[in-house]
Formats: sequence, C-alpha cells, structure tokens
Amino acid sequence: MSNASGYVAPTASLPLPGHRTTLTLLMLAYTLSMCDRMILSILFPDIKAEFGLSDTQLGLLGGISFALFYATMGLPIARLSDQYSRKWIIIVSLIVFSLMTAFSGLAAGFISLLIVRIGVGIGEAGVNPASHSIIADYFPPERRAFAMAILMLGGSLGMMLGFVGGGMIAEAYNWRIALVSVGAPGLLLAVVMARSLREPARGTFETETPPPPPPILTTAATMWANPAMRHLIAGSVVAGLVSYGLTQWLPTFFIRVHDLNQSQTGMLMAGVFGIPGSIGALVFGKWFDRLSHRGFQHGIWMLAVVPFVTLPFFIAGLLTDNLVTAIVLFIIPGFAANYVIGPTIAMVQTLSPVQMRAVSSAIMMLCLNLIGMGLGPLLVGLLSDLLTPEHGEDALSVALAFFTLVGLWGTVHFWLCGRALAKQQLDTA
Repeated sequence: MSNASGYVAPTASLPLPGHRTTLTLLMLAYTLSMCDRMILSILFPDIKAEFGLSDTQLGLLGGISFALFYATMGLPIARLSDQYSRKWIIIVSLIVFSLMTAFSGLAAGFISLLIVRIGVGIGEAGVNPASHSIIADYFPPERRAFAMAILMLGGSLGMMLGFVGGGMIAEAYNWRIALVSVGAPGLLLAVVMARSLREPARGTFETETPPPPPPILTTAATMWANPAMRHLIAGSVVAGLVSYGLTQWLPTFFIRVHDLNQSQTGMLMAGVFGIPGSIGALVFGKWFDRLSHRGFQHGIWMLAVVPFVTLPFFIAGLLTDNLVTAIVLFIIPGFAANYVIGPTIAMVQTLSPVQMRAVSSAIMMLCLNLIGMGLGPLLVGLLSDLLTPEHGEDALSVALAFFTLVGLWGTVHFWLCGRALAKQQLDTA
C-alpha cells in the first residue's frame, strides 16, 4: 500500500483465483496489439517502393502518426477505465484496432495509410491502461513485476508474429494482404474475452476502500510530486525512445545492409530478438521481484546497469559487415531487449494510489509513446536521410549506432529513481 511519500512496502499475498486465465487473455490482446503495430516495419521496403516514400515519411508512418493519437486518447480512455468496466473497454479497443489494421491494406497512398494508422493508434489506446489496472488487482505488489513481464511477453510474441507472419505473407502475396491477415484474429479474440475475462474488484490488495477517481490533472500532480515516479517515467521514456526507434528500423537494416528478403528478416528478428527477448523479459521480471524484497530501489538500480553491458555489443553488431558476426553480437542485446517495460509498469502501479492506477498508467504510456514511439522511428529516419550523402547505403547503420547511445541518458534517471526510493524507505522506517 502507498503511503504519503509514495513508498510501498512489499507484502506477502497470493494472486487471486483465475489470475492465469486473465493474464493469458490480456497477454494475447497485447500480442495482437503489438503485431498490428509492428508489422508495418517489415513492410517498409514494399510500401516505400509502391508509394515512393522517403525514410522520414516511413518514420512518420511508424511513429508519430500512430503514437500521437495512441498516447493522447489513452488518457480519457484510462479515466473511463478507473470508473467503468475495464473488460469491455479492452474488448471494444481490440475490435477497433483490428478493423483499422485490416483497412490499412486498402490504403491508396501515403495520406490514406497515415489516416488509417491513426485509427489503429486510437483503437490500441484502451488496451494497456485497463490491462495494467486489472493485473494490479489480481497480483500483490511483490509479484507484479513478473506478472507485468508475462503481459509484456505479448510485445515479443506480437513482434515475432508481425515480422515472421507479415514477412511471409507479404512475400507470398503482397503487403496489403499481410495487413488484412493480421487484423482479422483480433475479432475472434474479442469474442473469447467477452465470454472468459473476469474483472476483479478494485483495490484487492489495499487495506482501505479506495475513494472515487480524481481528475486527470490531480493524478498527474500526484505523480509529479513523487521524485521516484518522475525519474521512473523519465527513464522509461528514454528507454522507449531507443527501443521503438531501433525496433522499427532493424528489419529495414537487415534488408538494406545484409540483402535479406522479408521472410528471412522476419525469421532473424524472431530468432535473435523475439525469442531471447521473451525469455529475458521473464528473467528480468523475476530478478526485479527478487531484488525488490530488500527494497524496490535495488530492482531499479539493476535497470540502470544493464545498458552498460548491452550497448557495446549492439553498436558493434550494427557496424560489422558480416551477418554471422552481427547475429552473434546481437544475442546479448536481444536477450535484454524487453528488460525495462515489465518492472517499470509494475512500479507505476505500485507507487500509484488505487483510484489513480489506470490514469497513472495512461500518463506513463502518454509520455512513453508520444515521445518514445512518436519520435524514435522519426529521428532514426531523419538521421538516416541526413547521413546518406556521406555514408550512402551505410547511413542507416551509422544512424542506428549513434541513436543507441541515447540509452545511457535513461540510466541516469533509473539511478536517481532508485536513490529516491531508498530515501523514501528510510523516511518510513
């Protein structure tokens, strides 16, 4: 339970009955959400060729067009999630983004595709905040990081499904059929969730009945007043900026630099980043939970250390000309690809009062997606275009290598977050 300073002492409780089914359904919803979001990156070369687009325009399609509405619509939808049925908000969101993804295959040009991708972003906006809030009511604080890591497996699974399935379908047919094909399964999942998803009472692991949800600005002010929360959000945003920028452009990197086709690229992304990233998300989530038994600051400090290990390998992999060498160098960064998101989302829920959880999650996702998803792919595309006159076909590799260094900025905020949590623990001792 959160006290006035925002520090939460670990407790000892078991998850609610039915937590496995609920977590599985929410993970599948996130899987399809991420698949519909990421498939565009494996289709970039085909879309670029058909519509005659620049890398900057591709960055707009994969970034700000989606992220602006995904992030801003998340706040009012999250407000509804703190007041009304989270289950039905997720189901309606699932239907909307699935239909919009399928409609993307009918785009006649850059503008129409941009508009439909905005629709995908609006549809996906309701999934994560409501899911995070439900999980916080199914799992006690000291088990939430691992639960959130399992939910975030959907990110890796969705990426693999989008890259492998999208690449194979696009190669066998075309990019339009690929978009229609990945949009359809969400409608089936919506039916299953309507029958099987059970919503828990709010504040299950709290000792007091939560008050009514406050206005959005009150929640934002509460988050800002907690220095640990401020640095947690800042570190997450920087990590997201780098992650989204790299993930959107890595398929194009392999196609341009190493002359792979779409299906080969999809399989490589799944094998090097998807599967290891899924395992790594679980390992880091469990490790975070174990460290947090001594105090949540120890888990946060772990997040600050990881980039110093992974970034040198990743940059070396981007700059080598040999594909096998690149794959070997990418193994360690691939394992740590999703190490941040589960623990940080769990900590936002843990540091937030019960009546503010969905909106707190949405505010975090607003910052993460508006800046991270919105600017990450766009900045890489801009940097690639700027470096092309000097570096030619290697411009994207160099752009990605420079962009990766931004991740070190995030480690500073995670270290400061841990220090603030340590101080709060001392103050409440």
